[in-house]
Amino acid sequence: MNRYYQLSSYWRHRYGARIQKIPLDAGFTCPNRDGTLSHSGCVFCNPGGSGSGLARKGLTLPEQWAHWQGIYGPRHKSGLYIAYLQSFSNTYGPLEKLEGVLSQIEGFTGVVGAGIGTRPDCLDEQRLDRIARSIGRIDAALAASGIQPQGICGKAGAEVWLELGLQSSSDATLRRINRGHDFACFVKAVHMAHERGLKVCAHLIAGLPGETGADFARTVADVAALPVAGVKFHGLYVAEHTAVAAMWRSGEYRPMEMEEYAQAVASGLAVLPAGVVIHRLTGDAAEGELLAPAWSADKRGVIARIEAVMQQNGLWQGCRADAPHSTPLWFSQQHMLPAAMHDRWRRSVEEHCRGNAAG
Repeated sequence: MNRYYQLSSYWRHRYGARIQKIPLDAGFTCPNRDGTLSHSGCVFCNPGGSGSGLARKGLTLPEQWAHWQGIYGPRHKSGLYIAYLQSFSNTYGPLEKLEGVLSQIEGFTGVVGAGIGTRPDCLDEQRLDRIARSIGRIDAALAASGIQPQGICGKAGAEVWLELGLQSSSDATLRRINRGHDFACFVKAVHMAHERGLKVCAHLIAGLPGETGADFARTVADVAALPVAGVKFHGLYVAEHTAVAAMWRSGEYRPMEMEEYAQAVASGLAVLPAGVVIHRLTGDAAEGELLAPAWSADKRGVIARIEAVMQQNGLWQGCRADAPHSTPLWFSQQHMLPAAMHDRWRRSVEEHCRGNAAG
């Protein structure tokens, strides 16, 4: 049985199928790179940012979509996708650019939703209002194409996730890593998004310069108190061409050991509400970028260690929050369980769905 609520389980509950995220590069930049806040960026971020970089290679969004569908399509039976605007801050810049980008992805074949990577200081009411309109527009496109996803929770409409970088709730840490905003800015953005029916996935980093395990635990607890729908956990790895690389080379920064990281994430999961969707448990550097720690390249090994720590210590997501008695059965997917448990599993998922609808 799963001890945390994986994104793959959430998709199957909601849409009744596996959903594939397609990473898109819309050519946005970042206020921490273009000189508005700084030119150097956050200490952990390289100048190229995360994501595919396909915009720099000249591919338009439709061309990128076709590229990835050619890779994923043959083995992706459901044909349902999330369009993920991943590279840099995708709400930074003119509102007209955001409008143009969203208008394109809303019409891509098989799109059931969008993920938009951005910063909390790059959101305002106008941008959030426009992003929220994507929900209805994607629903209309699905209806026009005859696609009506059906999950255990019933008929499923479109949804939009804001992938919102926080990293730490400590303002001192945010200044130290040159983040360019404070925790209050993140809190405001989360509430504005929640009011519009948008789901927020908070990105959190363990092992930031100057932080202890207690600091990371405080960040997770602070996020758990907000209307956040998902979390991505990352361990801070040292990538080439970053400020933290210079700190590591000089001995000013030491990355976490894998055991430290596993313990920190396992404890963090325990205080998150059970219904918060875990989008990832660890991050990985792009090929050729990683300097340290070597263990972070072993993604499966890191996840296995986190799961082992949870099992050894009798932990599961929400055990120190809203699920204190036992691991929710709906964390797991039906095919992972013995046939004798399938009816009980379905009842538990349906009860979870009803709870979500009532909430």
